[in-house]
Amino acid sequence: MVRNRARTLHDLAELQRVLTLVLDHVDPDAAGLEYRLVGTGAALAQGVRLPVGDVDVLVPRRGDVDTIAAALSGFRCLDSPAWLSEARQYFARFEVDEIQVEISTIEWPADTDTFECVGRGPWEHFVPVSFGKHVAPVVGLELRLVSELVRDRPERYEPLIEHMRLHGADLQLVQRAMSERKVDPVTHQRVLDQFQSR
Repeated sequence: MVRNRARTLHDLAELQRVLTLVLDHVDPDAAGLEYRLVGTGAALAQGVRLPVGDVDVLVPRRGDVDTIAAALSGFRCLDSPAWLSEARQYFARFEVDEIQVEISTIEWPADTDTFECVGRGPWEHFVPVSFGKHVAPVVGLELRLVSELVRDRPERYEPLIEHMRLHGADLQLVQRAMSERKVDPVTHQRVLDQFQSR
């Protein structure tokens, strides 16, 4: 694994610039690469002010990781495409304009739509975010929120809750995801109370 010198993204314009660089190489004609932007980058893309340590791109097939890696071969490769057995993902990482870009499958079996990166969730619950000629399919904030709740990272989930409270959210999906992912009952209720506060 290569040590990196990558930096953190702090604003939407920076994220869009990096995504444009990636997509201009991978999908220059905006022809319809199948992927989802996930992770903290998905939150920033939708206007949630959070620092982004890397740009996470989820794809459905291992061949997609290989295709993207080949397209990004002009950039510094931090991790060549490889199967990570413990994580059950086929993964590659590049440095694009000093920002880490990670591309992977997530291959845990799950018959649910409430996980951010597993099962049907990212493919069913997403929003299109336009920038330049590209339209990035970005995982829904509801699923991103529950990922952060499960990890118990209030510095990440509190800004998500505040943004969604002000701009709207599918509260039923949030509740289902919290239940399926076994968010503890106290946190579950506190999140619902925050959404209902004015």
